[in-house]
Amino acid sequence: MRCPFCSNPDTQVKDSRPSQDNTSIRRRRICTDCGGRFTTFERVQLRELMVVKKNNRRVPFDRDKLMRSVQIALRKRQVDPDRVERMVNGIVRQLESSGEGDIPSESIGHLVMEGLRGLDTVAFVRFASVYKNFREAKDFEAFVGELSGEIPVGKDED
Repeated sequence: MRCPFCSNPDTQVKDSRPSQDNTSIRRRRICTDCGGRFTTFERVQLRELMVVKKNNRRVPFDRDKLMRSVQIALRKRQVDPDRVERMVNGIVRQLESSGEGDIPSESIGHLVMEGLRGLDTVAFVRFASVYKNFREAKDFEAFVGELSGEIPVGKDED
């Protein structure tokens, strides 16, 4: 692990213990060059997951990328960060325990949609707008109409 202060690759672990939520290991480290102290969190990875994109390109699964996309959808929303962490951890566990090494990107998107639907409906719609590639305002109207079970705005009831 590189030192964040001087980029020295030689650091020593001074303390190691499970994190509070038991999903990672918290390590206190010290740099052998500059003496800087810092903390890292390391997660156990059950299996190597590959994401299969729509164009059949395969890329390694990146939990941080998943978390960033969820946080973008949740931007300026009042959602407890622990709930977000639990949701992302649940998605990762589902993917790792699926028995599959290759996961279609659509499957990941579907799991995120399910998680956000229970977490925050505005974030759910935001994520859906990217995931489902909304092009116009009427795409939002139709989706929100389906979501609420109502007739989309601008449509007359017959």
